[in-house]
Amino acid sequence: MGTGATTEAAGAPAPANMADLAGKHIVLGLTGGIACYKAAELARLLIKAGATVQVAMTDGATRFITPLTMQALTGRPVFVDEWGSQGGDGMAHIHLSRQADGIVIAPASADFMAKLAHGHADDLLSTLCLARDCPLSVVPAMNRQMWANPATQRNVAQLRADGVAVLGPASGDQACGEIGDGRMLEPHEIRDALIARFQPQRFAGRRVLLTAGPTFEPIDPVRGLTNRSSGKMGYAIARAMADAGADVTLISGPTALEVPWGVTRIDVETALQMQAAVMASLSATPRADVFIAVAAVADWRPAAPQAQKIKRLKDGPPHLDFIDNPDILSEVAHMPSPPFCVGFAAETNDLLQHADAKRIAKHVPLLVGNLGHLTFGQDDNEIVLFDKDGAHPLPRGEKLFLARQLVAEIAKRMGSD
Repeated sequence: MGTGATTEAAGAPAPANMADLAGKHIVLGLTGGIACYKAAELARLLIKAGATVQVAMTDGATRFITPLTMQALTGRPVFVDEWGSQGGDGMAHIHLSRQADGIVIAPASADFMAKLAHGHADDLLSTLCLARDCPLSVVPAMNRQMWANPATQRNVAQLRADGVAVLGPASGDQACGEIGDGRMLEPHEIRDALIARFQPQRFAGRRVLLTAGPTFEPIDPVRGLTNRSSGKMGYAIARAMADAGADVTLISGPTALEVPWGVTRIDVETALQMQAAVMASLSATPRADVFIAVAAVADWRPAAPQAQKIKRLKDGPPHLDFIDNPDILSEVAHMPSPPFCVGFAAETNDLLQHADAKRIAKHVPLLVGNLGHLTFGQDDNEIVLFDKDGAHPLPRGEKLFLARQLVAEIAKRMGSD
């Protein structure tokens, strides 16, 4: 299992996900810590995503990265102290917070989080956080022992209780040479978490189970039966659902894609493994409210996979017998009191006819169809939604853009929009 981040849908391409923060003004606060070097890349990514970025730094942060660096990246003067050195009326803590759509502190030191938890305001950055009327996110970065200290954990609990989003920390190698929890999240993970905060929370409190990617059916230890699915569409939907507030479990076939932020991934290889993982997840309490079968599951598997590599035969290729794999979507849809089921159909011809027939046969309220051979591995897609009222094409677009549209359509049909 793991957590992380990723993306992946007639007509002109729709707006890309890189504009997800268009029109948003973000105050990026830096506190003292070696992870300040990551803030430079974070600022760049936020701007690339369409945001304007205003940097405010503590004096400690300036010991690790210069205000000039952050000014060059953002194109805006950097605020460091509360005494009006940047000019104006000496009320930077008010103006900065009122102009912001969101404030993110990255890195957030243990000391700074303690200030926030207890309402201390003895510098510009802590003062503007206290004076804010917009969402606040903190991204912890510290030594593993500092993170695990009971005082820090009490402060984190208080921040969460106060409505502050605590992003991370991650676990891994630390600058001090130790290994453990306390690493600051990577810039792209922070960007994705901030994007999620601005998405409509249509699925807050709901659980979503989703399959993605191909399956691989072994013929022998080195060969197998698979398909060209990249998993990009499924991973995009997983991210869009997580951004919409859902608790998302992603059961994934073999793919090199990174796990979307806030998503739990279970790795499988074969159709039988995927079936077992799906049914185990659906037996958990509370059960998933939505099941989305995006994975391109192999229809058949070799009846008798060989334990050793099959050698080339002088009299021609070996004869292989195949047997049917389980129909996971149909099995879930025919459960007593099933979750809201969404299927996918990747066709190569006669999409309208084949996809609607599949929806009816599998007994699902919504099915998404596309010409898979044209979109496998691509970053954009063209899809058609099928329900009892007919076919509803969506404009061609980047896969995350389409995934968000699909989430909205599912919410509408479930009465949560």
